[in-house]
Amino acid sequence: MKAVDHVLALDHGTTSTRAMVFDATGSPVSTSQIPHAQFTPQPGWVEHDALEVWHNARHVIAEALDRAALATRDVAAVGIANQRETTVVWDRRDGRPVAPAIVWQDVRTAQQIDGIDRAVGGTEVRRRTGLQLSSYFSVTKLMWILDNVPGVREAADAGHLMFGTMDTWLLWNLTGGSVGGVHSTDVTNASRTALMDIRALRWDDDLLAALRIPRSLLPEIHPSADRFGLVRTGGPLDGVAVAALVGDQQAALYGHGITTPGQAKCTYGTGGFVMSHTGTGAVLSDSGLLPTAAFQQAGSPVTYALEGSIAVAGSLFQWLRDRLRVLDDVRDSERLAASVEDSAGIVLVPAFSGLFAPHWRPDARGAILGLTSYAGREHIVRAGLDAIAHQVADVSDAAQQDSGLRIDELSVDGGATSNALLMQIQADILGIPVRRPRMLEMTAYGAALAAGVGIGLWADRQAAPTIQDHDSWTPTRTPSWRTATRAQWADAVQRSLGWAGSQAHDPRDRSEGGPDGDAVHSSRPSQR
Repeated sequence: MKAVDHVLALDHGTTSTRAMVFDATGSPVSTSQIPHAQFTPQPGWVEHDALEVWHNARHVIAEALDRAALATRDVAAVGIANQRETTVVWDRRDGRPVAPAIVWQDVRTAQQIDGIDRAVGGTEVRRRTGLQLSSYFSVTKLMWILDNVPGVREAADAGHLMFGTMDTWLLWNLTGGSVGGVHSTDVTNASRTALMDIRALRWDDDLLAALRIPRSLLPEIHPSADRFGLVRTGGPLDGVAVAALVGDQQAALYGHGITTPGQAKCTYGTGGFVMSHTGTGAVLSDSGLLPTAAFQQAGSPVTYALEGSIAVAGSLFQWLRDRLRVLDDVRDSERLAASVEDSAGIVLVPAFSGLFAPHWRPDARGAILGLTSYAGREHIVRAGLDAIAHQVADVSDAAQQDSGLRIDELSVDGGATSNALLMQIQADILGIPVRRPRMLEMTAYGAALAAGVGIGLWADRQAAPTIQDHDSWTPTRTPSWRTATRAQWADAVQRSLGWAGSQAHDPRDRSEGGPDGDAVHSSRPSQR
């Protein structure tokens, strides 16, 4: 790789879009980041303005290049990492979305889940796609738009509309939009729609027919590292190849250099995302985890992972500050929690919108158990840190049970990993070392490396740069302590179940960066 070559990562997350430029050694050169609004027009609804996202993407690309004093000729390739499952449908003729993008946290689609269950059956969907029937995945969001936005079903049947997750939306606009834009996605994002055959890596025509989804809506599925097309925006990067699309969690896995079965990582962002590499075979989970495409380089077999998604991780810090008001500043969480030896018997279950993996219980609701008159806010904050670590341990335990592969170390990234006490608690609860690279932006890093591989700057992940500097935490607690605290957590989880239908809440106060970011919310009505 020539010294003048750089790779740009466009990292689109739940609350912001970031562009990062990396040099030939994999070192970050510049960055630009801008938030986008979160719209919650009804309880359980979470939306983004896809046009705002595209505008912001252009802004951060230009600003990152300017800050690095780089010209287009200095950039070898672009890689896109994106929040997954978030769904947008737009008109191919003018590029305008037909409705707001429905975000991955949105839970409005119960009727669509029932319709899929009647038309296909949850067991058959799982057999074909590997995924549970859940509002989490893109298919229910796409069906909701087709069923509820006036005129959309007719326009889709006429072939005028396009569907995509946010990688597809950004790629299409970058490569020309309504004038020749490339309509593609990659295996990692396609595997999160509940429409892709998890083994054959193609859209499942039987599912499409049963669910009345026109094939013309869907993008082409490619390997993650591939030559998708050239940037055609009339601005910076024109003529540069987009050489990688990869879902954000898979990008982090790739950034960590995890390529061996049994290796695992957790990203602590808005939610928590644990991935355990399972090699070239998709492992169907009996424990509520999700088999997902981990990565594919053009010309090579796809690799898979088991994933468990946790709804509330870094966003718990905002809740403790904004709703419970036991924190004045999220940055105080470590100091306050460290001021006490433990949580004084308090267990906090942050099931604000149900529990995700491995429980998959939408009827669960948040609970604080074990309160006494002795307890203070510092104990509640400490219980919050414990809760994040226990949820990660739930997924880790399930992944080992399903795959038969032992996880000996956990690689971590994301904003909440700046909390050293949380990392120590995590090591204690798991009983294994926790390892954090000094550079926390692993999603962007993984997208940049994937783009370099996709354009041929590096032969594969092994030939690409690897971060050498890490911090690590080793367990300090006894096995008996671990057994007792895990049992107490399991009891608290059981007590949080069965609350659906009490009072609807919309606890969607999330920030992708964990404790250092703030989401922007609005009660703007949904565009219909």
